[in-house]
Amino acid sequence: MHLKNITLAHDRFPTKEQYPFNLEVFRRTDRIDFPANVTCFVGENGTGKSTLLEAIARSCGIHIWGEIDRTRYEHNPYEQSLYRAVDVEWANGKVPGSFFSSQIFRNFARMLDEWASTDPEMLKYYGGKSLVTQSHGQSLMSYFRNRYKIEGVYFLDEPETALSPKTQVELLGLIGDMAATGNAQFIIATHSPILLAVPGARIYNFDTIPVSTIGYEDTDHYRTYRDFLDTR
Repeated sequence: MHLKNITLAHDRFPTKEQYPFNLEVFRRTDRIDFPANVTCFVGENGTGKSTLLEAIARSCGIHIWGEIDRTRYEHNPYEQSLYRAVDVEWANGKVPGSFFSSQIFRNFARMLDEWASTDPEMLKYYGGKSLVTQSHGQSLMSYFRNRYKIEGVYFLDEPETALSPKTQVELLGLIGDMAATGNAQFIIATHSPILLAVPGARIYNFDTIPVSTIGYEDTDHYRTYRDFLDTR
């Protein structure tokens, strides 16, 4: 593992009234350990798993591509401030990595295409083809296959969003293979029982307070899919 653990410094929370600092799960969770090369965050929408994932990535010094700026009806000055209260401990020194979210991937792919118009060699790092000329699922897999060969810690926020079940199985195999090398560490927020099935993955449940570990077959995600397929 590259990332050993993170600690939430509650004394650095700037407020208890606004999101995400008003979430009890953050106020009562002190530390999360990463003893495996694959860690998954699960929980219902709004439980804070994606917010913490992004905060950890920022605390690791990983750049997160922004979405297109838009005027907001209501501005929350603390919305992206959680990383300031997250302390990270590395196992053997800091490593690079990346943050993936399907919401912001398209902006990255378009920017890469602009760079490649003047430097086509840029594309060789992402499969040798323009990402925007492929289907969304194809471009994602091209990115994953090439980026995750590099040593680092990789954060994925609901990568299953644009992937078919068959492609999710392909991504599952890719993550398992890359993690087995010991060079790549993955921290994934997901609703997919397919991606949760990575052998040896540590799963954290954000539906409990504080955050706690949970077995694969005990997750609501697994049980919901199993019960539906058994009794559809």
